[in-house]
Amino acid sequence: MSVRTSPPTTPDSPPAGLRDAWLPLAGLSAVFLFEMLDNSVLNVALPTIARDLRASTTALQWVSGAYSVAFGGLMLLFGAVADRVGRRRTMLVGLVLLAVASLLTVFVSAVELLVVVRALMGVAAAMTTPGSMALAFRLFARQDLRVRALTVISTAGLVGLAVGPTVGGFVLAVAPWQVLLVADVPIAVVAFAGIRAGIAADRPDDLHHDPIDVARAVLGTASIVGVLVTPTLVVSGAAGWAGWGAGAVTALVAVGFVVRERTAHHPLLDLHLIARPLVASGLAYKAAAGLAMAALSYLVTLQLQFAWGWPPALAAVGTLPQVVVLLASGRLVGPFVQRVGLDRAARISAAAVVAGLAVFALTARSGYPGVLVALVLVAAGMRVVGAVAGNNVLHGLPADRTSIGAALVDTASEIATVVGIAATGTILAAVVPGDLGTAPWVPGRTAAFEDAVSIAGAVVTAVAAVLVVVGMLRARTAATPSTTTAQTTIQENTDV
Repeated sequence: MSVRTSPPTTPDSPPAGLRDAWLPLAGLSAVFLFEMLDNSVLNVALPTIARDLRASTTALQWVSGAYSVAFGGLMLLFGAVADRVGRRRTMLVGLVLLAVASLLTVFVSAVELLVVVRALMGVAAAMTTPGSMALAFRLFARQDLRVRALTVISTAGLVGLAVGPTVGGFVLAVAPWQVLLVADVPIAVVAFAGIRAGIAADRPDDLHHDPIDVARAVLGTASIVGVLVTPTLVVSGAAGWAGWGAGAVTALVAVGFVVRERTAHHPLLDLHLIARPLVASGLAYKAAAGLAMAALSYLVTLQLQFAWGWPPALAAVGTLPQVVVLLASGRLVGPFVQRVGLDRAARISAAAVVAGLAVFALTARSGYPGVLVALVLVAAGMRVVGAVAGNNVLHGLPADRTSIGAALVDTASEIATVVGIAATGTILAAVVPGDLGTAPWVPGRTAAFEDAVSIAGAVVTAVAAVLVVVGMLRARTAATPSTTTAQTTIQENTDV
């Protein structure tokens, strides 16, 4: 079969199979790979970065958090922009920004500059992600090919999430940490080439011209940033009143955003959609899973290397159980959902996520077995919860709102990721004396660090449990979709 390199999206010549669209699929898969790989591959390098750049605990927290703040805060805005100026065009600009920001890592000499670079990479992710699903749908005319294409693309992201810590650990054994971020350059090049050559430009008929209220977007982003910055200011005691002042400003900004959204003729985000039972349930489940994965990865990385003195390569080996579970369980999700039912599968898997966090909080300081059990439980639960969450959101929305639904799912995950990192980082900064990367690790300080890890684990467990309960309650109030249809959707999107 010949390989087609011309744009395959014209109505009269859609690809007959996935192999005919290998080039654009490679480009879209690279986008999802970057999105999921970026934070996971960097987590294992945090102790090395702390020592190299003499970073404070708070600064180290923002090395991870800046990316997710920019990504989660701007995704809805760039989704709206892409619907108006073109999804393909917006993605290509974002990929150029990604390559430039990644190259800037070579010149980073202070942790503040690294935080700026990470924020720019988050902006690039916000520009590239929202239109990915829409472009994948445009490639094919047949629904079965669309489902298979989305499965291929999402699997690339899952692989990045799973193998990131392990790959990062082995790279650090032979190369400086900057290599982990510069590696995004070839990924951006592959994505740019595949999308530029394989996907046709948006047709004017596919775009709409409703005005964008930039003020609402600024209010929404400012609300997210304020929620994350305020706890850090309060704990650090900056300027005495600064933390509480930031909290008050954040509350006012959030209220302004909600009021403006409710009264706008063309809202950036229709709040009534989020209130729908299945949508709220799916977003709560997705937030719980994102919170659990982010906090656990952050805490395990620091625990293995700081408290136990493991080198990065050995710490990478220590996270391998999570990789194995995430990759090997894909084919088991569909049969599991079909066997126990959609709602029951959601409850069981969500309980596994919370149980894994609880195990870590209670037993991690006693040795690696507790870490192992926590990694396995959270990974297994997240694999199912992720599928159920997306299914609930998309089934709970009108047919013409599924694109915003996909953006909502990603936004919920990113915001939860930032909250997980911010909460754990703030607790570490409050309990552990001195900076993680510079102060000597005497026995008393190590004990304080392990106390902080246990406290952070318990706090995150409680928050995740609340989100799971919300998801369960909202799911029960929803009109139950066809069990067969829902389970078939899960089977098709996870059987990889």
